[in-house]
Amino acid sequence: MSESRQFPEWESLYRDGAVTEMPWYHPELDGDLESALKRLGITSGKALDLGTGPGTQALSLAERGFEVTGSDLSTSAVDKAEALARERGLSVRFVQDDILNSQIEGPFEVIFDRGCFHVLPPERRGEYVRVVHGLTAPGGHFFLKCFSTRQPGDLGPYQFDAAQIQSLFGNHFEVQSIDETVYLGQRDPAPRALFCVLAPRAVTPG
Repeated sequence: MSESRQFPEWESLYRDGAVTEMPWYHPELDGDLESALKRLGITSGKALDLGTGPGTQALSLAERGFEVTGSDLSTSAVDKAEALARERGLSVRFVQDDILNSQIEGPFEVIFDRGCFHVLPPERRGEYVRVVHGLTAPGGHFFLKCFSTRQPGDLGPYQFDAAQIQSLFGNHFEVQSIDETVYLGQRDPAPRALFCVLAPRAVTPG
């Protein structure tokens, strides 16, 4: 796995681009998240959609009765997500926020990341884990979707296997499950992905 990759300038991407044409755009709630919520019996609570982008995941959670905050580094992404919320008549709090220097106040019973973690610089991953752990309520869950090492090539987001997820998150979270899946969006075939269910540890070592 390459340890240095180039990604778009997110603000200009969302300012100038149509969100429905972005590779990760998916208008419905991610199927892996929906299945996990049903399996765990989670039907309500405060939810955070990290890297909300077009806002579709946040809005889908709001439709299901969650009290949702959607955050994104891009102000234009937040503006477009807010416009979509108004169009659908849904109440979601969208905020511009850098997860590595987050001003969001938790805790949240549900946190979902469908595309933020796997574009972060490798040297910042530890910070990300600590911040997300601090935002996850005791007894809550963090759901992570990221590219899998089974995805051919080395273009696009960084790729991970189960051992890497355990190594990166294991001190702060109990890794309850890691499943191979796909990342539904505008790409065909859909990229290979991991879907991870994690629960915060009560005491953080070190």
